[in-house]
Amino acid sequence: MASSSSTSLPLHICHGNKLTMIINRSHAVLHSIAISFLIYYRTSFLFHQPTPIIIPWLLLFTSELILSFIWFLGRAYIWRPVYRTVFPERLPNDDKLPAIDVFICTTGPDKEPTIGVMNTLLSAMALDYPPDKLHVYLSDDGGYAITLHLQGGGFHFVGGLVSRLGVPRLIFREPRIVILTRKIPIISW
Repeated sequence: MASSSSTSLPLHICHGNKLTMIINRSHAVLHSIAISFLIYYRTSFLFHQPTPIIIPWLLLFTSELILSFIWFLGRAYIWRPVYRTVFPERLPNDDKLPAIDVFICTTGPDKEPTIGVMNTLLSAMALDYPPDKLHVYLSDDGGYAITLHLQGGGFHFVGGLVSRLGVPRLIFREPRIVILTRKIPIISW
């Protein structure tokens, strides 16, 4: 990993694209003006008609207000777009990394497929992180025995891959692909 002198350097640099920001903000201002005119038109239409048809007008006006609100909420994501340049070589040594806990919550095989939970479990175990500082917890709210069996099978699967391939880390993060392609003999659990 990196030396101790590089730990004072930032792990990432955040910068924005000025042209994209100007275009997004200009569009937001023009669209806001158009929405304001539309709301003014809808409210003034109610008072200028001698016998307004209130139910269709109210439904249309309500839907336009809801869609305008949804549009307004979506502006937060593109108001100031940023891009990050990461420097993984500046990470501290393994002994200076903090311990992390990964919690995987599931409700049972009737709501979530067990192969999906196993994929998530194996992906968490395959993180490029010191094994003594990585803790993976599987929480089964339904209390199904198959989830416990799945967890044991996942560890058995990882152990079989490591013993057959001789690699310290898990390479295949999705066992379904390995099972379908049959590149590695599968251990039955």
